Amino acid sequence: MSASTAMSDSAALSERLSAVRAKRGYLLPHHGLMAISAPALLDAYDAAYTAIALTDRTLSHHDREFVWLAILIATDEAIATHHIAKFRAAGGSDAEVEVILTLTALALGFEAYRFVDRHWLPHLPACQPKASYLAALRLVAQDVPMRLVHMAAAATHACKANWDALALQIVAAYEDGAAELDLAEALSLAMFPGSVPHFVEAARVWRELIAAGKVEASEPFRTWAAMSGQGGFDEAAAAQKR
Repeated sequence: MSASTAMSDSAALSERLSAVRAKRGYLLPHHGLMAISAPALLDAYDAAYTAIALTDRTLSHHDREFVWLAILIATDEAIATHHIAKFRAAGGSDAEVEVILTLTALALGFEAYRFVDRHWLPHLPACQPKASYLAALRLVAQDVPMRLVHMAAAATHACKANWDALALQIVAAYEDGAAELDLAEALSLAMFPGSVPHFVEAARVWRELIAAGKVEASEPFRTWAAMSGQGGFDEAAAAQKR
């Protein structure tokens, strides 16, 4: 490679990364790595991230960043402090941060409720661990609407692959009047930090709840739940062998 070509490539790289910084207000290490090694991947990644995290859908900026903070705590994402700034810019308060911290800690500690439910109920017949968990969330919520608490907790469960807890949370969210599209957006925010496979499984949990009639889903969501062939390759391969 000639010196002039190297300079040209460096200039193009700097220009590309400057555009990413201008759009987001920051850079992360993987942006540069993708820009060098897979520019098309960076473009696709940026488009996906924009659709997930920057494009307005149904959640307000405040509610979206409320859920984001819970997800970041759950996934140990210390570098993403821009979401704190965005939460404050959207009107988020210190009191709400305390609620986010406590509800996330409670959701992460669901395994304690699961343990008692699975192993100690014969010795504690009056104990209702799942109801106790939801009651604790209500205490934690203070002035925060329960629909928002449910969304943040559901996203936390999705990040940690706590599928029984997620199912409980989704049912409770319906009971407290959370809008389906709001809940769908909240779960999708966990796609990058919590992993795409976990988002796939979260969708499976929700779909199975609808199919089993455990939530009062709207017509579009019922149509989704009723559609066959959503079991991935194994289901498709089994069908072909029949």
